[in-house]
Amino acid sequence: MSRTLELPRLRPIARLPALAGAGLGADEPAARRAPGDVGHVPVLANELLDVVEASGIELPGAVAIDCTFGDGGHARLLAERLGAAGTLIAIDRDPLAEQRFEAFAQEVACSVRFIRAGYAEALELLAGEGLRAGLAYFDLGMSSMQLDTRERGFSYAYEAPLDMRMDPAQSLTAREIVQSWDERRLVQVLREFGEERHARPIARAIVSRRASAPIETTSELVDVISSAIPTPVRFAGGHPAKRSFQALRIAVNDELGQLDRALPLAWEVLGVGGMLAGITFHSLEDRRLKRFLAQRARGCVCPPELPVCVCGREAEARLLTRRSIVPSASELERNPRSSSARLRAASKLAEAKGRAR
Repeated sequence: MSRTLELPRLRPIARLPALAGAGLGADEPAARRAPGDVGHVPVLANELLDVVEASGIELPGAVAIDCTFGDGGHARLLAERLGAAGTLIAIDRDPLAEQRFEAFAQEVACSVRFIRAGYAEALELLAGEGLRAGLAYFDLGMSSMQLDTRERGFSYAYEAPLDMRMDPAQSLTAREIVQSWDERRLVQVLREFGEERHARPIARAIVSRRASAPIETTSELVDVISSAIPTPVRFAGGHPAKRSFQALRIAVNDELGQLDRALPLAWEVLGVGGMLAGITFHSLEDRRLKRFLAQRARGCVCPPELPVCVCGREAEARLLTRRSIVPSASELERNPRSSSARLRAASKLAEAKGRAR
């Protein structure tokens, strides 16, 4: 039976300089970074540490789960505070992340473990092992190393094969979606995952173009997308391919399905007093995280006309961020990639009824 964590207040944490981010929602290449940008310093780093402090977690000696290791930016900051008695478990499905982890493991004092898998599958494994952690966090979206590795095909700013796989071993690629999915299905993907209002003409243009010649590269796809969007609005909301590339990436990697499965599993592996946090980069992720945390922070659900509670529902969570936390002005100046980032977090007050305490 898992023990309940008893977590005293954390001593103050020295603040870090606000620099460029790792988790990304935009496709801005490294070559266009602002002068002085050192790269790979995580988005909302100070803010995450502040929320950890507010949660009351004593980091030295704790178990922390980095559900989206990437280049290890957040993990490195947390590992320094976990100390030799602490443990950091890193999860990522990208082999590049595993390579970065090997170097990371040699540089930190805490115990470390890497699980190469989607975070839903990895968290299911940890839950099955009966693990209890003091902290679990997600830095969603793409990592800098994925975006800046041109051959991965994540960015509309580079000429590259249409790939977009976070796990290169999986079979589904962006090219397969563009080349083989029917128009109705393409419209659905662009609308649901990209919130693209021109989804229908874009899907129609893709189907028309591929009938005469295959769409093989990011540049070819950008040309098709641009041709389908009316000229007056083509650059009104940023790059015309931004939403379509986001939609394809989400579909290729089942990002929202992974998140829907992972959030309850991450909550399950937390001990009482532990904290769950997420940094999101678009509204589809943010709504899911917000709704998940709000549902667990909700207590009585009886109709307001009842004089006393009869449902017996008690809150499982205390919200640590009533509103999402956004990057500071200095971080935005140094790193435009962080502009859409939002941080939300909650502390676990109790196990759900029916689970062992």
